[in-house]
This record gives sequence, C-alpha cells and structure tokens, in this order.
Amino acid sequence: MAEPNRSALDEARRLLENCSLFRGLEIDERKAIINRARIRNVAAGERIFSIGAPGDYMAAVLTGEIRITVPSPNGRELLLAILKAGELFGEIALLDGKERTADATANTPGVLAILDRHEVLSFLERNPASWSRIVKILCDRIRHTDVQLAEVALLRLPARLAQVILRMARNDPNSAADKYFHVQLTQQDLADMVGATRESVNKCLNAWQRQGLIHIDGGQIVVTDRSRLESLIRLI
Repeated sequence: MAEPNRSALDEARRLLENCSLFRGLEIDERKAIINRARIRNVAAGERIFSIGAPGDYMAAVLTGEIRITVPSPNGRELLLAILKAGELFGEIALLDGKERTADATANTPGVLAILDRHEVLSFLERNPASWSRIVKILCDRIRHTDVQLAEVALLRLPARLAQVILRMARNDPNSAADKYFHVQLTQQDLADMVGATRESVNKCLNAWQRQGLIHIDGGQIVVTDRSRLESLIRLI
C-alpha cells in the first residue's frame, strides 16, 4: 500500500484538530493523538464497515462522502446521514467495545483519517475532561437515530419528507433562517432517508411543485414556500 503524501497527512491533522472530540485541549495534547492517525483511501461503493463488525477504529472524512445506513422498521434501508469532510463516524462502537450499530459505505471516492481504538482509549485515560464532549456527541447521534426511526414508523410520507428537508435546512447555517433554500440530495437519497421508494418520493415532490412549495431544477430541489412545508408536519 502506497505511503500517504504529506498534504494528505497535513489535511488529516487539520481536520482532526478542529473536530469536536479534541476541542479545548492543549496544542501538545491534540498533536499527541492526531499524529497517530493513519490515512485510508476508499473507492465509491466500498464498504467501510458493516453492522455487527468489531468497533476497532473511528474515522474522520478528509475528502468524499460516507453513507451511514441501518435497516428500517419496514425492511428498507434507512439513510441516517451522508458525512462530508470534517465529520467523524464509528466512534460509538469504538468507545463501548461492542459491535457496529450501522453500515458505513463510501458514497464517492475519498480519503479517511483512521484512529485505532487503543490509541483513542489511551488518549482518553490521559485526558478525562474529554469525556463530557464525547457524551454529548453520543447523545446527539442516538437522539438523531431515534427521531428518524420514529418518523418512519409513525408519520406518513409527506410529513416524513418535509421533516427531512426542513431538518437539513436547520443543520445548514447558510439556510437555517432563509425562506428559500436548496437541497443537495438525489431523490434516491431522500427515499432512503424516509424509508420509501424513489417513485413515491418523486410523486410527492412533483405534487409539491405543482402546488408551489418547491421547484425542481435538474438534480436540485429549491424550497420556495417554507411555511407551507412546515404546515405539512403540523397537520399530520
């Protein structure tokens, strides 16, 4: 396997320095754990890990996109997240030493920075103050997953789809307060996020476009009436 180039290692260190697990540490403390990261190149469609696999490492996305998925209550694949540069994954199983709770697959070619379990745990033993940040991250992940599973089980498709689109806006600082915003996901990705077929999502989106709630521009969805989209959730 080829040695990673210097620019990839430098980018790995920069992203890991800024990740939530290591914020607030002294510079020397951050460098001690970050310098132990290794680089992994992944191809589009490559499985990073599967449900049930041992949690022996966590990763930060340097380039590309990673899909995090689980089976939904109706048997379809449920897309929990598409992670991009600077985001972490795999930390839950790494910390408790149990099996992976989701599948992780490369959505595009990319580069990951890998931190092995024994390195992270050794770091945490020396820096117990970091546990408060880790607990917050884990709680956020669990809460997010619980909400998505509940939506799939209890809400009808229009409400589930509106909820996903509006959640993306709330999580995007550039569009959180805007009446108009863009959704950069394919209809298949949206279908996987709401536990439905692409055809049913397409039918719902086309109905919304006729009603003036959204505008479909190629592969992009532009929300043109945010308040009416929010009303779909309140009515269900």
